[in-house]
Amino acid sequence: MNGCALRFYMHENQRHRGQPLYEWLLAEARRQGIHGGTAFRAIAGFGRHGVLQEQHFFELAGELTVLVEFLVSDAEADALLRLAHEDGAALFYARHAVDFGIVGAAG
Repeated sequence: MNGCALRFYMHENQRHRGQPLYEWLLAEARRQGIHGGTAFRAIAGFGRHGVLQEQHFFELAGELTVLVEFLVSDAEADALLRLAHEDGAALFYARHAVDFGIVGAAG
């Protein structure tokens, strides 16, 4: 199947509508009928300000990046981006074309 990988980057302590932003994004995608999404927590990284963040113990709780990724059709990506924009969610995203599917027996 042809579609796109839609990736959103945020800090794990970012909130939207009273909940962690990554949880809001996953819930909204599910509500829109998107079949799957995953949140990944970073172990290290830096952003536009150039400050390197690494987790050693608990001192950086909430400051590391969370990546939320969806493999979706272009129409689903457009709808999710539109929703985030209209709802005022502050999100940085990347979108690129992908081919995806299922190999082997599916369930």
